[in-house]
Amino acid sequence: MVRIIFIIFEYNHKNMDLEFLSIEFLNNSVKDYLYFFLAIIIGLIIARPIISYLLKIAHKLFGSKDSDSERDMLKSLLRKPLYYFFLLMILYIGLNSLNFPHEWGLVDSSEFGLKMVINKGFYLAVICSIFWTILRSVEFIGVRLKDKAAQTESKVDDGLIPFAIDLTKVLVFIFAAVIILGNVFNVNITALVAGLGVGGVAIALASKESIENLLGSFTIFFDTPFAVGDVITLGGVTGKVEKVGFRSTRIRTFDKSIVTVPNKNIINTELDNLGVRPVRRVKFNIGLTYDTTIEQIKNIVNDIQKLVDDHPMTNEDGRVRFLSFGGSSLDIMVLYYVNSPEWEDLIDTQQKINYSIIEIVNKHNSEFAFPSTSVYIEKNNSK
Repeated sequence: MVRIIFIIFEYNHKNMDLEFLSIEFLNNSVKDYLYFFLAIIIGLIIARPIISYLLKIAHKLFGSKDSDSERDMLKSLLRKPLYYFFLLMILYIGLNSLNFPHEWGLVDSSEFGLKMVINKGFYLAVICSIFWTILRSVEFIGVRLKDKAAQTESKVDDGLIPFAIDLTKVLVFIFAAVIILGNVFNVNITALVAGLGVGGVAIALASKESIENLLGSFTIFFDTPFAVGDVITLGGVTGKVEKVGFRSTRIRTFDKSIVTVPNKNIINTELDNLGVRPVRRVKFNIGLTYDTTIEQIKNIVNDIQKLVDDHPMTNEDGRVRFLSFGGSSLDIMVLYYVNSPEWEDLIDTQQKINYSIIEIVNKHNSEFAFPSTSVYIEKNNSK
């Protein structure tokens, strides 16, 4: 395109003196420099429309038709790597019109020198921009798949998709490293793989912990003892599973802290998945003072029993019994089951029932006992 413009320019001005275009500076004519600058200018002008067109095609292929947020996210992810790629291509086209000065005495690009460094650096930048674009595309596809997984009832895909996205990114990095080593640094990949095979035992021993954790992550996904979003108890830690990674699993406790557990520990430790329970059990004792009468105890027990039976969030397996004589209280056992595995439902139901128990005890003119000690002093009447 640049040469066509120059042909038209020279044709329209054939009667003009254009000898200045043949003036050379650093082994390049003025015309060569004009080719270079025109290529840069034209490339920068057409780069943005081309990138916008490519983004529209990518959105049609991978995005939702009517989602403006996805369109904006795709632009924010891909615009920069695509722009850098086109900028490199523009520089390549423009620099092809220029030559290195002979006075510099540069060796050919096949030998180590400035030309080789520039060529290798350019190839490295192009490869990095391509794989940067691929990684950003994988990230966008991952967001789309996560949104679809959130709309399904199964929780397995909620953890499997982030894991698959991370695995894909690792494979992209490995493939990029192989391409760079082979095409930029001229490393014999076949010999390299053979060398790794020889030292594979040493590498395996050195990375034993990482391999065990990676195998543990596969075990978690195939055996599915839990899924992302489940509430689990593991080794004294109770919380909601946020992410299952290559090396570890992150658990958000109810104190809002993050506990990171190596995957190999998860498959070797007893795990209680609270998220798959159809119900949650609540059991505790309430202590009444010893001056409470039998009739009051009976009425309190019957009212609490009716309370847990009639509550909309409990089933009929609840039991309320006058259980024991404590050191400073008459102990009544309260046992009931909340018909939900969710932590929020459990604590909300507990709170409402606890309020009602206080009202029942007050209604029957009794009081809650607290630990106390009575001291009896025997008076000695001897003289």
